[in-house]
Amino acid sequence: MRPSLLTFLGVVLSAFVGISGVQAQHIHLIDGNLSALKGNGSINIQFDYDNMRVGKYDKEADYISAKRQEYNSKNPGRGDTWAQEWVSDRKSRFEPKFTDLFVKEWGGGLSASAKYTLIIKTTYTEPGYNIAISSHSAEISGEAWIVETANPSNVIAKISFTNAPGRTFMGNDYDTGVRISESYAVLGKNLGKWIRKES
Repeated sequence: MRPSLLTFLGVVLSAFVGISGVQAQHIHLIDGNLSALKGNGSINIQFDYDNMRVGKYDKEADYISAKRQEYNSKNPGRGDTWAQEWVSDRKSRFEPKFTDLFVKEWGGGLSASAKYTLIIKTTYTEPGYNIAISSHSAEISGEAWIVETANPSNVIAKISFTNAPGRTFMGNDYDTGVRISESYAVLGKNLGKWIRKES
């Protein structure tokens, strides 16, 4: 085998090990039970980003302000565009990624009129970074509440999730939205499997 090919395979293996070695995601029930979901063929899904910490910032607004100023100082207008995308990525990227994989793994359907609603409350986001020579995966943590759709104050179960990692296999994730969307994809897949198994 030629040295150049060995080098290439080494890089690919290193990338795989790096992705596999990120801090493992944890999901566990913290209150209530999932028995109510048994026999229900559909669920409603909502997302809540209130009171979310981002990276080293306790308040998301402070993170957005800092990044907007940083990007605008280098390229006027870029920071404003970035701030808009930071919010719009939720509907266009994160939520569809989560929903598609959750429904697939859970095995049920999606309906706004379902008896129960799953609320994904993201309380922490690590955006990560990728500057080619160095990278850090994105990561999200928070709680998933299952509530009665007609009476949201009736919480059926509370589930915690931590360290849902986000990174593409070959590391082509220079865009923050790409990395974070992969975190939601991982969460959707794993939470769907977990609820199917536990309910």
